[in-house]
Amino acid sequence: MQWMRNREVLALAENVYEGMFVLDIGKMSRDWNKATKLVRELLEGHGAEVLATRPWDERPLAYPIKRQRRGMYLLSYFCTDGSKIAEIERDCRLNEGILRQLILKLDPKLVEQLVAQAMATPEAKAEEVEEAPYADAVEADELIEELEEDEFEEE
Repeated sequence: MQWMRNREVLALAENVYEGMFVLDIGKMSRDWNKATKLVRELLEGHGAEVLATRPWDERPLAYPIKRQRRGMYLLSYFCTDGSKIAEIERDCRLNEGILRQLILKLDPKLVEQLVAQAMATPEAKAEEVEEAPYADAVEADELIEELEEDEFEEE
C-alpha cells in the first residue's frame, strides 16, 4: 500500500508539457525523421516520456535567426518533472539544430484531447475536413433541385 501511495505522489509530481521546436532546415536537410529523432533524444536524455511528436510545418521565419530565413516547426507533447524544464531549455539553446523552442505546461483537462489530436495522422484530418464541406454541398444541391422542381410544378 505504501508503494502505491509513493507512485501516486510521483505521478502527481510530473506534468505534461507542449513543446514547439523551430529547427534549422540546413542542419536537418528537410528530413522530418531526423528532426523528430533529435527532439526525442534530447527530451528522453533528460528523463522525459515523449507522448506524441509530429511535424507542424516548414515556414519562413518572421526575422532571421542564426542567419536562417526558414524553419521546420515540430510539435511535441511530453511528460516530465518541472525541475527538468530549465535543463531541457538550456540544451535546446546549446544545440545547433534547434533555432528556438517554446515549452508550455498543459492544463490536465486538455492533455488527453491535445495528445490524441497530435497522434492523428494528417491524412485522416484532411479527409474529415474534405468530407464535411462536400456533404453539405451535396445536400445543398439536392435542396436546390427540390425547390426548382416545386417551382415548375406550381407554374
